[in-house]
Amino acid sequence: MKLSVQDAAVTLNVSTKTIYRWLAEGRIPGYRVHKQYRFDRAELIEWASAQRLVVPPHVEVAAEHGEVRIPRFDEALDGGGIHYRVGGGTREDVLRNAVGALRIVEDAEREGLAGALNAREDLAPTAIGDGFAIPHLRNPLRFEIRRPILALCYLEAAVDWSAPDGLPVGILLIAVGPTVRSVLRLHIEALFALRDAGFRGAVREHAPREAILQEARRMAGSLRRPPEVGP
Repeated sequence: MKLSVQDAAVTLNVSTKTIYRWLAEGRIPGYRVHKQYRFDRAELIEWASAQRLVVPPHVEVAAEHGEVRIPRFDEALDGGGIHYRVGGGTREDVLRNAVGALRIVEDAEREGLAGALNAREDLAPTAIGDGFAIPHLRNPLRFEIRRPILALCYLEAAVDWSAPDGLPVGILLIAVGPTVRSVLRLHIEALFALRDAGFRGAVREHAPREAILQEARRMAGSLRRPPEVGP
């Protein structure tokens, strides 16, 4: 979905003046079409993530044909699971092992999914600083993924992730789903959740699984989502 400068400003919760300044500096992914700037919504949200900008959780993401119901943040986390001591000495190894723990991916697709997640990281690392990263698929449509999930993974040892603060990453929130819309929705909410003191603290302190899910339920209850589409 293509956005105007005004739409982009609303999406990122900044002024249009800021958008024009970023365009002049070459910082933001925009396209000039008939003397007007346009932005791709998915690309804009991913760019904002890489820049550590807070995208409001109620921002709409364009629906797709065959769209699925997107579970609440806590439901998605419960579905994806909390995984401890995920091994690997590099980002590539870590993502391969993390994908191996996901319960909703067909065995035959795990290697391809891990490769797609790593390709996404090569394009723009998803580390947000303070030891966290939110890997997600850029194009999930070629995978047979049954439902949208979030997986919380604690790494056995922190690894370099080209984070903006230079710190290695030790905790992942992986967003996986059958459609672009479902992945971006969970990605936005994961960013929001990791800026929530209660949820972030529980995750950071390696709280028991139920305590983390309780914070996820509380946080999810405060989110304002656009109207749901699909079955």
